[in-house]
Amino acid sequence: MSAILVFQILVIIMAAIFTAYLLIDIFQHKESLKGKHWLNLSLAGIITQFFDTLGIGSYGPLSAWFKIGKAVPDKLIPGTLNTCTVVTCAIMTIAYTTTIDVEIPTLIVPVVCSTIGAFLGAGLVSKLPVKQIRLGLGFALIIVAITIMAGLLGWMPGGGEEIGLSAGKLVVLGILAFILGALMTIGIGIYAPMMAIVYLMGLSPYVAFPLMMGSCAFLIPAAGIRFIKESRKRNTDTYDRKAGITVNFIGIIGVLVAVFIVKSIPLTVLKWLVICVLIYTAIMLIRDAFMQSKVDVKEVKSETDPTVITE
Repeated sequence: MSAILVFQILVIIMAAIFTAYLLIDIFQHKESLKGKHWLNLSLAGIITQFFDTLGIGSYGPLSAWFKIGKAVPDKLIPGTLNTCTVVTCAIMTIAYTTTIDVEIPTLIVPVVCSTIGAFLGAGLVSKLPVKQIRLGLGFALIIVAITIMAGLLGWMPGGGEEIGLSAGKLVVLGILAFILGALMTIGIGIYAPMMAIVYLMGLSPYVAFPLMMGSCAFLIPAAGIRFIKESRKRNTDTYDRKAGITVNFIGIIGVLVAVFIVKSIPLTVLKWLVICVLIYTAIMLIRDAFMQSKVDVKEVKSETDPTVITE
């Protein structure tokens, strides 16, 4: 049995455990499935998971969709985000680790380190100034985007095409992945920074996709299960069950279409896609930094940290 297959089995087990929790909870609260928004949420699942599979991320777009379409009450959005994308993320991970070549140590190190970072590093990053982190990371992503663009335009070397890293670089990747995992607990996504790291370390841009999705395939189910358990414990809703069904399962359609696109597009086109993702994410980070410049760190953490329940 290959190491990649073992990894995929672990991803499936994590997703299956979460799905069991989800379906049992839904069966026990069938009345919550009544009402409208089914079509709205189905479209949200297909469209946002399509772009999530391309590396753009789905939490921001989903939050906006839920708010604008009034499909999910505001107080349930944090829990819904952490419970409605587990299955799609697992599908992304399996698809990308099947279709994109990556050396197993290069895959495992960031997955393990980001997961540890999310659970052990939360207490550290929660004390840091969120505005400065967002500004710094936002401008850093813009610099990386310009660097990639310079390579594409022939102004400087255009990055690498490797599918694995040496031992020394793996140590650096592990440290950076730990930091990214910790930053996820204050609402800073892992996708664009991981793309930037992959490029700067000389790896093929394709490699970013199994690394990004693989990390989230273990982080998100753990968070989702906690929300469901908390819902039972408090005997109150902590997430929207209709969204949990539709985005998780109908969203698979968007995932499969996007995976085919990523695998089939030329490397040069993929690099331009990465540039767009980096610039988009940078703009969002800088915007959020100025919009929430005086927000208390603890409040931000309670809204974004999957280990903290927001009422």
